[in-house]
Amino acid sequence: MKVILLADVKTLGKKGEIVNASDAYARNVLFAKKLAVEATNKNLNDLKLQNQHQQKVEEENFEAAKALAKQLEDLKVEVKIKTGEGGKTFGSVSTKEIAAAAKSQLKLDLDKKKMQLDEPIRSLGTHEVPIRLHTKVTGTLRVHVSGE
Repeated sequence: MKVILLADVKTLGKKGEIVNASDAYARNVLFAKKLAVEATNKNLNDLKLQNQHQQKVEEENFEAAKALAKQLEDLKVEVKIKTGEGGKTFGSVSTKEIAAAAKSQLKLDLDKKKMQLDEPIRSLGTHEVPIRLHTKVTGTLRVHVSGE
């Protein structure tokens, strides 16, 4: 019996796939646990419409991420850090502080978890911070670190 999977099933396949399953397994396990539906014409059409909608949403998200990446190129965030004699810094600037500064200065909600800093910034000056906006789009935000 052909079925459309509504969730990932370890032995059969991933969500949205059309697979063959024995009649007994389909009725007693897959349908009972609502892991699959029978592959009728109506259900196949619904699956096709869902895939089209999902593809459209992904495309819109991709375009929005590209636009945000382009916008980030021209922006700069100012972050202050305590310094001692001779410009020696105390502490560091983390992604949390950069995200907070971007929110207050630029009115942008940037996720600190998507900022790709190998280690916190410990020196004064301008640094470029890559931000993963989408699986295929990475933007760069300039962060100017100055002393107090």
